[in-house]
Formats: sequence, C-alpha cells, structure tokens
Amino acid sequence: QSMDTLSSMANISGYKGVLLAAVELNRYFPMLMTAAGMVRPAKVFVIGAGVAGLQAIATARRLGANVVATDVRPEVKEQIESVGAKYVGIELKDSAAAGGGYAKELSEEDRQRQGQLLVAECAQSDVVVTTALIGGVFAPRLLTADTVKSMKPGSVIVDLGAEGGGNCELSKPGETVHIGGVTILAPLNVPATMPFHASLLFSRNLTAFIQAFTKDKAFHLDFNDDIQQGALITHDGEVRHARARDAMLTRRN
Repeated sequence: QSMDTLSSMANISGYKGVLLAAVELNRYFPMLMTAAGMVRPAKVFVIGAGVAGLQAIATARRLGANVVATDVRPEVKEQIESVGAKYVGIELKDSAAAGGGYAKELSEEDRQRQGQLLVAECAQSDVVVTTALIGGVFAPRLLTADTVKSMKPGSVIVDLGAEGGGNCELSKPGETVHIGGVTILAPLNVPATMPFHASLLFSRNLTAFIQAFTKDKAFHLDFNDDIQQGALITHDGEVRHARARDAMLTRRN
C-alpha cells in the first residue's frame, strides 16, 4: 500500500471534500453552547467507506459533525465506527465485494433497497458526501433527482465521484449547481487543490515502487515478487506480462 497512488490521492479528496462542504453549508458543523442558546451539530452522511470515505468521516468528526456512513460492503462497518461514524446499511442478497478493497455493482433488487435507504438518510442530512467508485474508476449513480428534491433547503452534496461520471444524477462534473435550494459540488482533480502534499505523497509512492526493484543499491529482478510480476512487460526478449502477451496474440490473429 505504500506505493498505492490511488489511496494517497483519495485520502486528500476525502479530506478536502468535507472542507468544501463546510464552506458551502449555511450552518455550523459542531454543536455549540452560546449565550444565545445551543446550536445543534450538522448531520453529515458519507456514502462509500473506501479511503476517501473514511477520511471524509474522520474530517467531518474533527469538525464536530454528527456523521452517518454507509457502504455496500458490510465488512467495513467496523472501519466506519472506528473513525467515529454510525454505520447504516442493508443486508445484501449478493456480496458486493470485488476484491482488493473495491466494490462491484449491486444486483437490481439490492440496488432498489439501497436506494430507499439513501433517500431516507439524505432527507435528514445537512451534508452528503459521495465517494463511491466501482473498481476505483466508474461512479455508480446513487442519488437520483428525486432524492435531491427530498433534501432540506440549504443542504450540500459533494460528489467526489465526479471523475467517474458522478454519483449524483444532477451533478455537473467540474461545476457547482444549485437545484431546489440544494447546492451540488462536483469537483474534478481535488488532489491538485492541495499540491504540496499531493506531490509529496505521490513522490513517496514512486520511491516505494522503485525500491521494490532494488537490492543492495542495485537494480534487481525477482520473478517471484507479486509487484514485479505485475509491472514486468518483457525480459530477455520474452513477453512476460499476461495482458501484454494476450494483446500481442490478438494482433497477430
């Protein structure tokens, strides 16, 4: 994981996404006791508990919000609770785990049941942060136009799935829109808004990757190493990578 650039950048996105929501929201995040009376905390609903989602939860909690989170992978319940949020979810008919910490698309029945849960939670929330990606690339549509219409005026949605097409039906990637009193942010390339640490973490990822090919300060190949097997295309005139080999055979045919 030390060379996982997706995790490094997703961490930044989750953190910055909540800050963007806090700026747009027309109320405090934390509970406050003031001379004018008590201010209740904002309710934040985080959809997706991968790296970005967990960082979003932790950041919203640091700001004092009441946080609820969901994920199609029930095994992440403990991770959600460990960073201070309440887990909500449905019991799936089919597993949504795709391996490698990623999720896969739900069955039609599970999708409908999850949609009902999302509508109920969004209607109660002041901020909704969506971070859901299939395989780390494709953003499933989770929030319909009707779901947005059910939300309270002044609510904020931060769609961190905008790079993959958006988790919200009404999102416009790269833009901020206002619909029925709800503000929808769909920022692109969020890590670039924090270039210092984005560059620092990316360079560390690259360093860790290069070090996997280094032994005694010299370049060294270990064909039993999983990382090297996945990265090595050819060696001594032989195509070693399975996908490259398949592509070459396809071209020949």
